[in-house]
Amino acid sequence: FYKNWYKSKKKAFSKYSKEKAVGSEHYNTEIDRIKKYCTVVRVLAHTQIHKIGVTQKKAHLMEIQVNGGTVADKLAFSVKLFEKKVPVANVFKQDEMIDIIGVTKGHGREGVTTRWGTSRLPRKTHKGLRKVAC
Repeated sequence: FYKNWYKSKKKAFSKYSKEKAVGSEHYNTEIDRIKKYCTVVRVLAHTQIHKIGVTQKKAHLMEIQVNGGTVADKLAFSVKLFEKKVPVANVFKQDEMIDIIGVTKGHGREGVTTRWGTSRLPRKTHKGLRKVAC
């Protein structure tokens, strides 16, 4: 976002963050709009991947549906949890049954080498390298 970081004033998102800050007029109108028009409330949550100790740096992002009560109750519960750490023990009980929805990335229609992990054939093979040999 900055061509010269060291010379810049470092104000890239300062106006945006003031406008969207908690308690601002825009924030309150968005909350009222959600109460008026929405039927389902979902929150975005992410993991703290740096605490796991793996080389991955990008956090896992998930969308969690909030159930129970009216839309205003769901929204109040969700807003109360904004920017806070939520341990799993606070959300789920031991041995509780939950419904989950999983969406795979999908890789389209792939050949045998990518799909099943077979090794490629030598360079001079007839009719292609990415086949299963006899």
